[in-house]
Amino acid sequence: MQEIIEFFSHLTNPEWIMENGGLYIVVLIVFIETGFPFGFFLPGDSLLFIAGMVIANAPTTFDLPLLNLIYWIVLIATAGTLGNYVGYWLGHKSETLLFSRKDSWFFKKKYLIQAREFYDKKGGGAIVLARFLPIVRTFAPIVAGMVKMRPAKFSFYNVTGSFLWVISIVSAGFLLGENEWVKNNLDKIILGIVVLTTAPVFIKIISEKIKKRKLKIVSS
Repeated sequence: MQEIIEFFSHLTNPEWIMENGGLYIVVLIVFIETGFPFGFFLPGDSLLFIAGMVIANAPTTFDLPLLNLIYWIVLIATAGTLGNYVGYWLGHKSETLLFSRKDSWFFKKKYLIQAREFYDKKGGGAIVLARFLPIVRTFAPIVAGMVKMRPAKFSFYNVTGSFLWVISIVSAGFLLGENEWVKNNLDKIILGIVVLTTAPVFIKIISEKIKKRKLKIVSS
């Protein structure tokens, strides 16, 4: 457990990332987070921001820094797209298995139920919106597979959502990556990103609990 905590602490350190696989480790983590149920705990948003900072400060073989940025955006977004295809396939093939599976440290059925409720409300657009919501983005493609969303429709929302997600956050990190205040206060930036991205999830959970309590009061 200590090794896992230590690994996560390293993921907020741009120098460690460059010394241990570079941005390819970001590509791998994005693929895992968006493709497998156990990837819900991975720090996608903050990692993308840090990737942007790394791109802004790392040496490049391209003559223009912008080309380097585009290269990594395409690579990371492609990993996110492929990850969602894996999730879609898992949902399509194992609906009964996932809902009957017992909770574990790597899998929480309640997250799958929340993602399904989110999908029911937002429709296909949930695949795009879910990219910006931790936990939900891991399970949204699985739900899409479960409800048998047409592959062509899923592909459109999948690609669109992945590129919007990666472009927006990586570009923000890239533009602010050379700012000294950002470099010196990276821990605060990461905390802010975590709060902003997880707030909708917690608000949703709290609102659902309030609704249930009101229904109990009314029924009683």
